[in-house]
Amino acid sequence: METVIEFIMKLFGGLIFIYMLVVIATYSAMFLFAFTDLRRQRRLDRRESDDRFIQAFYSKPVSILVPAYNEEAGVVGSIHSLLNLNYPQTELLVIDDGSTDGTAAAVIRRFDMVLAEKPVNPQISTARVTELYRSRIHPNLWLIRKENGGKGDALNVGINYARFPYFCTIDGDSILDVNSLIRVMKPIMTSGGKVVAAGGNVRIVNGMAVDHGVVSEIRMSGRPLVVMQIVEYLRAFLMGRIALSRLNMVLIISGAFSVFSKKYAIETGGYNTETIGEDMEMVVKIQRLIKERKEDAQVEFVPDPVCWTEAPQTLSVLRRQRRRWHQGLLESLWQHKKMTLNPKYGTVGMLSFPYFWFVECLGPMIELGGYLYVITAFFMGGIYYEYAVLLMLLFILYGTVFSVGSVLLESWSLNAFPKRRDVLRMMALSLTEVVWYKPLTLFWRVEGLVRSMFRIRSWGDMERVGATKGMSE
Repeated sequence: METVIEFIMKLFGGLIFIYMLVVIATYSAMFLFAFTDLRRQRRLDRRESDDRFIQAFYSKPVSILVPAYNEEAGVVGSIHSLLNLNYPQTELLVIDDGSTDGTAAAVIRRFDMVLAEKPVNPQISTARVTELYRSRIHPNLWLIRKENGGKGDALNVGINYARFPYFCTIDGDSILDVNSLIRVMKPIMTSGGKVVAAGGNVRIVNGMAVDHGVVSEIRMSGRPLVVMQIVEYLRAFLMGRIALSRLNMVLIISGAFSVFSKKYAIETGGYNTETIGEDMEMVVKIQRLIKERKEDAQVEFVPDPVCWTEAPQTLSVLRRQRRRWHQGLLESLWQHKKMTLNPKYGTVGMLSFPYFWFVECLGPMIELGGYLYVITAFFMGGIYYEYAVLLMLLFILYGTVFSVGSVLLESWSLNAFPKRRDVLRMMALSLTEVVWYKPLTLFWRVEGLVRSMFRIRSWGDMERVGATKGMSE
């Protein structure tokens, strides 16, 4: 008769095996969706399409909101990139959320700003605004200084001051390609208002040559930690979000680069200042509002428009970032848990929420348990050794094949990294992911779950090295 330990080992091993098969099948379907979508887009002449739509964008002016907290290292470069955008009508609102460094001083000095007044319609309650500046060089550039209230509160201030029907959110350390805003707005333009929110592709700027807010040369970072994040971003954005967008199941569009209907954002109550994951929570609220009103509206992810953002270069900073992201994910899912498996919310409730619960949110605990199981099974020997080998092969398939596939898919379709050695380097590092990078990020994400359950709210500073700064000053 088998012992209790043997029974538990077999049961746990079987459950992990089934879970991994389900995840691999899900990711395979996502990869197929991404491939077909990118193959269709690959045939389009993007520049011709941009020129054809440029006149139409006069009817859809956009307010660009840049929340900034202690972003002195990169905010000027970010503003330069936004001032260079190829878009007919924009206003740029930089919201300084009570920074303790020289963020405001750098912006005021570089863009020759003076105290000014601007009409405001305070439909969302926020922390107090202390000063308002306007650039004498660029009249559409504003700096709003306010008491510290967090990123969500800063964005709510921006919504109150925004005068256009759509607003675009950009992180203070990010820069946009010159045609990015045109391309992310295309679904909104061509859908006749059916698309009420859209998000673009986010890439990592570390190692790139940046000149006055423009990525002037594509160069791969020399740090393995940064390269692994590049691979991770490719897998998440190109494979995951394209598939979810095709099925109208999007729950996340990156706060580093997203566009929203101001009307819908206000009707949801604005950004939630009580959650760490305010970006995802806004998208979930909009999806919930659409389904409850039974409206023919949707949220889209657009893979072509690019936002460049600075990635952590040390393990300590990356750990804080991943803990925060996962904590925000759980908070958003829990706050809207009634949508889970609720047919009232269509594919969002029946498919998207279960996916985010069991693959994205709780998956790290199961996968980390799988790593511990493999180690234990190797030591126990016998039949458990075979279990360990089988699970290890599944981990390699899951952690390596999809990463390499995403790199190849990006190289074939968008070709952001034209140098062959960069593509080969990403593929080579992908082969090592299951050994070091994956276990680390799984552990940090589990930490985020624990912190969320115990309501630990602190995040810590995200040190910036000024990767977007370039030659901006």
